Amino acid sequence: MSRKGQSITLSVTERDKAELEAIALEFGMMWGDDPNISKLIKAIAQRKLIIGKNHDWPESRIRALHRCIGALTYIGQMEQAQIIANLLLERSELSTPLRNEILSFIENTPPAWRLQLDRYILRQQPFQLSYQDAAERVFNFTVRYAKINPHEKRQYLDCWCEETADNKDVPELTHNWCFRLDRILDAAITQIAGEWRSQLDEIEVEMHLLNNLAFAYQAKPQDVFNEWLPDTQRVRKVVRRVSNTFWFMREIMQYTPDCVIVAPENVRSLIKQKLISCCENYDLHLSD
Repeated sequence: MSRKGQSITLSVTERDKAELEAIALEFGMMWGDDPNISKLIKAIAQRKLIIGKNHDWPESRIRALHRCIGALTYIGQMEQAQIIANLLLERSELSTPLRNEILSFIENTPPAWRLQLDRYILRQQPFQLSYQDAAERVFNFTVRYAKINPHEKRQYLDCWCEETADNKDVPELTHNWCFRLDRILDAAITQIAGEWRSQLDEIEVEMHLLNNLAFAYQAKPQDVFNEWLPDTQRVRKVVRRVSNTFWFMREIMQYTPDCVIVAPENVRSLIKQKLISCCENYDLHLSD
């Protein structure tokens, strides 16, 4: 005895049919190699697939998630940014301009090496970095700590490497390197054995802040000491952990002459040389 099946007729446009077939394909509802709408409807009827509202998110939630995409991209967490972007694209609340913006972000995905770099950093996995710069020079570094940081509105890879040759920083910081990511044309990243370090090398730099700067100064997370000097009215002593003297000097030079580097001597000497060069550029000659 044969079993007689029941059928229903759907009246849908070709576009809606294509969308239904895409959903069936996404959830594996197939007849051979083709998506099967009947199986999709059956799965919905049997509660194997749950239908939910797709137009009930408030504007504040959409706006917050959209900002998260920018924030994650800014700190180099590209995979997480793409996850949120794809989540938003599933929503019907998006305006056409916002949807087009997110689609453009998804389509302009970073190269494979950049995504691999993010994964290794997230997993705290040491790796070998080989890259080519704009002058077609090839560099190789053994990386045991890395973090993507913004410096002056650009993304850089701050990392601790075994190699120290040609590093111009003070001796205590020559294992620390800083690579501007948009200048790396291509890169090869491979996993290596060994331990992941907890942070970059650091030194403590003591500086004295004078005049209005002493009162206006806001403490930084890297500060380990921040107090007024005793028996002084307008001198604030700040001791900060520094991992890269280049970026440190870029910050404090704008506050000259109200910021005086006291120690260590090698960092103080770097500041002195900067000031001497500046004076020479203006035909000012100083004598010790």
